[in-house]
Amino acid sequence: MSREMLINNLHGQECRIAIVDDGLLEELYIERSSSTSQVGNIYKGRITNIEPGIQAAFVDFGAGKNGFLHISDVHPQYFSKDPGSGVESVGRKRPQRSRPPIQQFFKRGREVVVQLIKEGIGTKGPTLTTYLSIPGRMLVMMPGMSQLGISRKIEDEEARAKARAMLAELKIPDDVGFIVRTAGMGRSKRELQRDLNYLLRLWKSVKHRIETSQAPAAIYQESDLVIRTIRDIYNSDIKRVICDTESDARKVREFVDVVMPRGGNVIEVYTGREGLFQDAGLEDEIESMYARRVELPSGGSLVIDQTEALVAIDINSGRMRQHANAEDTALKTNLEAAVEIARQLRIRDLGGMVVMDFIDMNNEKNRHKVEKALKDAMKPDRAKSKILRMNQFGLVSMTRQRMRRSLEQSIYRTCEHCNGAGLVKSEQSQTIHVMRVLQALCANEDVTSIQIGLPRAVSEAINNEQRQQLHELECSTGKTVAIQGRPDLGAGELAIDYTDKRGNTIDWAEAVQRTSKGSRKKKTISTISIEQLPANRNRPVRVGDRGGKADGPVQADMLAGDQPEEQPGGKKPRRRGRRGGRKRKPSEMESPAEEAAETTPAEKETDQTPQASDAAEVVETEALAAVESPVEAPQAAAKKSTKRKRFSRKRKTASKTNKPAEANAAEQSPAAEVAARSKKAKKTKKTRRARRTDSGQSADKAQPSEPAEKPESAGFQSAAEELADGWPLT
Repeated sequence: MSREMLINNLHGQECRIAIVDDGLLEELYIERSSSTSQVGNIYKGRITNIEPGIQAAFVDFGAGKNGFLHISDVHPQYFSKDPGSGVESVGRKRPQRSRPPIQQFFKRGREVVVQLIKEGIGTKGPTLTTYLSIPGRMLVMMPGMSQLGISRKIEDEEARAKARAMLAELKIPDDVGFIVRTAGMGRSKRELQRDLNYLLRLWKSVKHRIETSQAPAAIYQESDLVIRTIRDIYNSDIKRVICDTESDARKVREFVDVVMPRGGNVIEVYTGREGLFQDAGLEDEIESMYARRVELPSGGSLVIDQTEALVAIDINSGRMRQHANAEDTALKTNLEAAVEIARQLRIRDLGGMVVMDFIDMNNEKNRHKVEKALKDAMKPDRAKSKILRMNQFGLVSMTRQRMRRSLEQSIYRTCEHCNGAGLVKSEQSQTIHVMRVLQALCANEDVTSIQIGLPRAVSEAINNEQRQQLHELECSTGKTVAIQGRPDLGAGELAIDYTDKRGNTIDWAEAVQRTSKGSRKKKTISTISIEQLPANRNRPVRVGDRGGKADGPVQADMLAGDQPEEQPGGKKPRRRGRRGGRKRKPSEMESPAEEAAETTPAEKETDQTPQASDAAEVVETEALAAVESPVEAPQAAAKKSTKRKRFSRKRKTASKTNKPAEANAAEQSPAAEVAARSKKAKKTKKTRRARRTDSGQSADKAQPSEPAEKPESAGFQSAAEELADGWPLT
């Protein structure tokens, strides 16, 4: 394993340090001169406010934003008036339940020495503590503590025992505690004593400044990024350090000679022209580091979403299809995701609450494998972390120490148009919002004219689509509205100014902000009863109304008021017609009463005669219908013709089925059959002529001025039928 440290320093602007392991970026630290980290600095501040509800105090330490000091971070020396009392042991803080309420020993205006342990993130201010710690090269000094401690990252019990024995031989004051760092393991007693003496001299200077300074004031300031990184991260695993400036290379050489004089590490100076990170192939990786989606080697992917205090990571299998078993595919994807998640947390410097949604696995052993892989991958991380077990939904929750803003929040700023949401309102939504604002402003009696500046797309939409509404609003209220498209306004922005009766121009946004800060009360909603509404003369035309169009779609509520009221307990009449075993609805233009009225005694006699032909019956009924109602619509006549044809076929079938034996015997003789048919045809013809004469006379009496004319459609199949019916051919 070849680990390298690359230091890229652009003086006066930015310093970047990357830890590369076999060409793969493992850690990245970025600090800019405009936003230098203040974590680790010691200040003398003054308490400005106390909140008993949350057992915390807010301290003004000169940074512009007050710091947050919780009761659990208050040293016991502040509990009593004696500064020497309440000395605690290293790593054994007093629990919160045994601490007095914060309002008993802290008052407003009291001075307190604090150290910044976490920078302000978002709307939250920086976090402070009164447990001071000053790091050295091999030791960490903690004033006000007693005894000695060993770094928790040192897991070897034998090495920890040797370090305790060596610390016991050192000359340590009673009111100061020390912790051995990983860089101090394996060092001689002389080296540890030298580092201890340096820290004691430094603390003496800090105490003198605390006594002579007036709050708020800065007491102690941490080193720059290069020295902090070499002090905290540099070890024997890093075989090569490359700097792109000579000053940084000399600074690193001096520090390494003091910390590891016999380490044999190589310190080099970059002499290329394109750039150190460009030649190392890190620029593209750093630019893609802030992407929301991270691809995994086998085809899966991670989706990382960051909020103010929560990081959500979703694991997707993607196009990974290497195994036929879904459980094996999920296991391999989750194992790759566990290693990559730990790397992304270090690179992006993500902290707070982290929730990971792994792919569901049914086997309990596979879940333990993923948990172990995640814990092993988080061991090299310097930030403190705590990982919980995977629950039944495949979620793993963990916390990671966050001392500063993430790299994404440090490099990017919140979009002023979408306010960090990544979305802006569409033109239609902005148009609706503007119309609502205009309605509210025009209702104000103090407003005389309104000027609105909008993006060009929104202004064009309002002028084109809402022109009629604007005209009606101006006419009804007597106000003037001027809309102007401005190229300087981005999506989602609008500038509204209005003029009052005194001629003053007022910014609408500022007026709304002032009103929201004050005691704004809700207005009484003006209403009237529905009975007070005027009668609606413009009744909508419905299907079936005179003059209405029936070719459009039927509205759901169009005939809601036209339905007859049902009588309680009443039964609807059942009318059923059958043909082929299925129900048949009656025709729209006829009813059972009309059908009974149309059937004459002569027709009944004809129906009862078994020798009547089907064609003759059709001609008879159609001619009769044409004579009785000569002005009937052709479509209704066609419907009646079709229905009577069906009934005649049924009667014919029934007559054939129910013929007596004598008729069957007569049918066997061809001569008798011909004679019977001829006799029946003559009789039927006479009956038709008599009926036609009667109906014609009645029609002439009813309408003497209109002569009888041949109907346009009487249902004749041929000219022969028309001639047989008595009508002359044209």
